[in-house]
Amino acid sequence: MGMHQAIVIGGGIGGLAAALALHRQGVPVTVHERAASLEPVGAGLALAPNALRALDRLGVGPRLRALATPHPAIGVRHPSGRWLARTSTAAVEAQFGDPIAAVARADVIAALVHALPEGTVRTDSPATLVAPGNTDEPAVVRTTDGEQPAGLVVAADGIRSATRSQLFPQHPGPRYSGFTTWRTIVSPGRQPAAAGEIWGRGRLAGIVPLADGRVYLYGAALAPAGTRAASEHAELQRLFGDWCAPVPQLLDLAEPDRVLRHDVRELADPLPAYHHGRVALLGDAAHAMCPFLGQGACQAIEDAVVLASPLTPSGDLAAPLPAYTATRLPRATAVVTASRRIGTLVALRAPTTTLLRDTALTLVGLLPTRALLSRSATIYNWRPPAVRAGA
Repeated sequence: MGMHQAIVIGGGIGGLAAALALHRQGVPVTVHERAASLEPVGAGLALAPNALRALDRLGVGPRLRALATPHPAIGVRHPSGRWLARTSTAAVEAQFGDPIAAVARADVIAALVHALPEGTVRTDSPATLVAPGNTDEPAVVRTTDGEQPAGLVVAADGIRSATRSQLFPQHPGPRYSGFTTWRTIVSPGRQPAAAGEIWGRGRLAGIVPLADGRVYLYGAALAPAGTRAASEHAELQRLFGDWCAPVPQLLDLAEPDRVLRHDVRELADPLPAYHHGRVALLGDAAHAMCPFLGQGACQAIEDAVVLASPLTPSGDLAAPLPAYTATRLPRATAVVTASRRIGTLVALRAPTTTLLRDTALTLVGLLPTRALLSRSATIYNWRPPAVRAGA
């Protein structure tokens, strides 16, 4: 196989989406995931219209739309419960042709794996880039089965990507954003009336209804990097326990050992390119971002579709890589920047600046829905590229 096969390093959403995109173009592909299972951590995911269109191209859009729980309104509230800005999901759908579909990460991973041929994904299988390859030579990846040649290597190995440091040793790598986040999924028995975020001083909480009556609950707060609490559940109650309903009620239902905490790191400095030799960087490995726009996974899925769409099994798999960088780097960098900008608004702590921020949000909330949605248009209006004929 050699030059005609692709190897994906990393079995997260980006890596699996890339494998499926390649498979659908007829390219033989193997995914190497170092973890023993793809059992993803307990978290939810917002699939915005741009990601849903990409998932349609991969053939799994309908399955994931069917799992999303419709909720009437989304918006931003003050910890007192007062709405600062609100829009209806119907308005989002009317403007962009799709809602924002909230699903569990595990469901997205299951849908992607299910659509791949049996045996494509190898778990408990660490893989390392040995050589990036060039026009004449294949790339080489070391796996538990020895060294494998590949016409294309997709490095979807996450924010701490070893492949990225290997290809771009001069790049400073991820930086701490100032925020730490908590995530958990609870089963309250009945869905909260409203979804969306609640913004306080230097912290926020988010509520996302999922299928089967579950609710994805997350929080973010400014904290020194590496800070940990004896009980993260107790820490959430300290930070958010006196906020408006349903936050305290959902926190009471959370299982303390199922609260995940992660510091948010981002690639604040864009990479010079998303490829080198026969290797493409994808998802967090290429453009890790703050979670404030809910676009991390969405951008990884876009990457996958753009990377694979010009490929054919008989062509040179690496030939379109410069075009991949040219298309994806400016777009993903803009989303990284926009996500960080929202982070700076959340980070405001002084009473006067938070009041100004909340007033601005309220004024935005009084604007017609169309104006509110047009701010998301550059992200949400994205469409997958045309597939090369005969693929």
